Amino acid sequence: MSSLGGGKRLRPFLVVESAALFDVPRQNSLMAGAALECVHCYSLAHDDLPAMDNDDLRRGRPTAHKAFDEATAILAGDGLLTFAFDILCRPETHPDAEVRLKLVSALARAAGLGGMVGGQMLDLAAEGRFDASPPKLGEQEVKVLQAMKTGALLRFGCLAGAILGKAEQSQWKALERYGSALGEAFQIADDLLDLEGDPATVGKATGKDAAAHKATLVGVLGPAAAQAPARELGRRGAGGAQPVRRPCRRAQGRGARSSQHVRPERRAGDRMRPRAVQRAWYSWVDSNHRPLGPQPSALTN
Repeated sequence: MSSLGGGKRLRPFLVVESAALFDVPRQNSLMAGAALECVHCYSLAHDDLPAMDNDDLRRGRPTAHKAFDEATAILAGDGLLTFAFDILCRPETHPDAEVRLKLVSALARAAGLGGMVGGQMLDLAAEGRFDASPPKLGEQEVKVLQAMKTGALLRFGCLAGAILGKAEQSQWKALERYGSALGEAFQIADDLLDLEGDPATVGKATGKDAAAHKATLVGVLGPAAAQAPARELGRRGAGGAQPVRRPCRRAQGRGARSSQHVRPERRAGDRMRPRAVQRAWYSWVDSNHRPLGPQPSALTN
């Protein structure tokens, strides 16, 4: 239910499109994207539990522990997490065992203590779960928390394409910068939706962050001021495009050795992808340095 019950599949979208920059076969990128989505959906099943965020609604439907029970939700999450690494280890993900090993290592780090799980622990601490009262976090502390809790998996979504495509170091770093900027902007948009969004549209309860004393940039800076760094993050993401190049097929056909920016080929399924993210991605690849800005209606869980 957690893995098949809706959602925009933003994270696997990032895997598929970043891999397309390096002409990685779609079958391989879809396998890696499925593994990442399994980890994301496991985190939702556990995050919604009463001991964590205690949510009753996810993607417009009852959360796993409400539809079934807490034990089922815990075990479903455990199963999804382990299944993710099963997928990455399969030859269908990539014929090169070294590539598969790098994917496993990168996803483990993104999902573990130095990434999502560690960020979730910091998030609970920021609520005051382990002290008499919630601690007062500054802007930089909130950024670190959110870069771990939310940004790590989004960053992996971009880096997975570089791993699959055996990218050069400069290309790897460019995708890492893009993923980091996207992760920060995504979280700001999600926090704004919690403050201002309609539960029927968002598909989950809103207005919970302030009540739970969540540490957010919206809470630290205020709603209006928080939008400014989101726009700046969009510009930073766009500015990281130049090192990501792949050979131009037309030039290769003439025996030329030059390269140029090439937009990933559009497919019939593009119309089903998150439109705002799709626009941002193609804009970034084409090195069009207009501000991308946040797209709250499209960039949320």
